[in-house]
Amino acid sequence: MRVVRDRRAFTLVELLVVIAIIGILIGLLLPAVQAAREAARRMSCSNNFKQIGLALHNYHATYKTLPQYQGGSGGWPTANSFLPEIGRNGNALNILVGTTPFIEQQGLWNQISNPYLDSITGNSFPPMGPSPYKRLSSHLTSRYDPWLTEVPTYRCPSDPGQGLPAHARTNYATCLGDSVMVNQGPSYPDIGTWPEYYNASVATQGSCRGTFVARKFTKFRDITDGLSNTIAMGEINTDLGDHNITTDLSVVSLPNVATNPSYCDDSGHRDPTRPQFWGTNATNVEIDYRRGYAWALGLHICSAVNTVLGPNQGMCGSIGSVIDPMMGGVAPPSSRHLGGAHVLMGDGAVRFVTDSIEAGDSRQSPVYVDMNMDGDPSDSSVAPSVAGSASPFGLWGALGTRSSSETIADF
Repeated sequence: MRVVRDRRAFTLVELLVVIAIIGILIGLLLPAVQAAREAARRMSCSNNFKQIGLALHNYHATYKTLPQYQGGSGGWPTANSFLPEIGRNGNALNILVGTTPFIEQQGLWNQISNPYLDSITGNSFPPMGPSPYKRLSSHLTSRYDPWLTEVPTYRCPSDPGQGLPAHARTNYATCLGDSVMVNQGPSYPDIGTWPEYYNASVATQGSCRGTFVARKFTKFRDITDGLSNTIAMGEINTDLGDHNITTDLSVVSLPNVATNPSYCDDSGHRDPTRPQFWGTNATNVEIDYRRGYAWALGLHICSAVNTVLGPNQGMCGSIGSVIDPMMGGVAPPSSRHLGGAHVLMGDGAVRFVTDSIEAGDSRQSPVYVDMNMDGDPSDSSVAPSVAGSASPFGLWGALGTRSSSETIADF
């Protein structure tokens, strides 16, 4: 006799309970998975920075100097320098250009360091290329591919920015010290129409105190505070077109921000309902020159940081030509990581600096601001301070100076 067994299926209630349990497990595990992914991205971001640090040391071992910020083959550094007949890059190059052969980008370096022919337009460019200080639209009529080539080592995986309207992005920026006068530097020998540049070396010596100085070669021996105590580069976000305070410059005149680095905040430029974004009171920089948009361009907005305001604070300052001494402002490091940003120290070590690092008085004028570029800060609209003074921006400012003899605490 056959025995028929009753097979009981799941009831609707039991099925709903199972689904609820699975949902709870997913809810518990998903943040852990996301955190693990971000930890991996952050580690990769740090490893890229270490490769750049090693490249800087190999460059110095080869040439006995660090690559020059705003270096190049000379010429008038404007968008017109991009024209093939001009033939020079306007001394507008970032330090990352020189490090390409030291990060396994020899092919890209060969394109840059040799004459280059645009196969589409037939235009030819001399070694070291045209000026990267140009609008993206200029590439339509005269394309220079090396400046449009994105280098994976120069990108942080945590940053979601991709493609247009950027030229080719970077997340690693040159450190220019604890001054808003980021564009001062030695004079151009072939410019005779702006006499103030001939006094620029005095102003540069007083105010430009970082590892890198515009149009000036620096060596490890110049960093007397110690390579392990001095920031060489900082991490930055790239702009997403959302007017984020860390990627979009709020444009003001340089004397305002030189008097008070927190000028944009004090003037109500932030959106009161979304404080991580600029509001309607802010005038923003044109889209060609947003944060991290051009890895080859030596311009503080695109590819430099200073140690005035702490990490992930707002960008505030002026915009002009690459060598305009009245262009500058605050350009803090930033990142998509939670709570801070990476910095590369002079010895090649990578450190994570928190947003809460001790940064002194954010409303204090930087050291030795010479607004008139005449070697005499006493006639400036900004109250002068003595060259060589300790940074007013605390531990953060001290980490940005190469030879100011501050005592560096652990961070």
